Amino acid sequence: MPVTTRRAHLDDLDALAPLFDRYRHFYTQRYDESVSRAFIAQRLERGESVVFLAELDGAPAGFTQLYPTFSSVRAARVWVLNDLFVEADARRRGVAQALLDAAAEFARGDGAVRLELETNPDNATAQALYDAAGWHRYDGTLRYHLPLGAA
Repeated sequence: MPVTTRRAHLDDLDALAPLFDRYRHFYTQRYDESVSRAFIAQRLERGESVVFLAELDGAPAGFTQLYPTFSSVRAARVWVLNDLFVEADARRRGVAQALLDAAAEFARGDGAVRLELETNPDNATAQALYDAAGWHRYDGTLRYHLPLGAA
């Protein structure tokens, strides 16, 4: 059965929350589905993100979450592909590519000038996926962050 993707809504919360919880755990957060459920629910309720849900063989297999931002220089919309997760048993079956394609189609349709993402330097699997999917690395740039407190 082929991979299907669709934009997720609040009624998809039961499928999304466990996926999001496993995604957070991958990035060293403790399992806490109630925190994951509340976070995703707030993003969807407030229209603060766009989430695509992938299904494989009729079961939830992965998701990607996009956040809106802008390029002041280009005076245009940009979407940040902030989260991408595929269940372990669904990997290497086209799920991640389907989610990347859904995100790109959505962003194009929204008139965005680009999608952006970042991944950890040691995540070679993700880097290979993005390279193969036609994403371009920022040459010679460094990304910074400023921690602002607890969380």
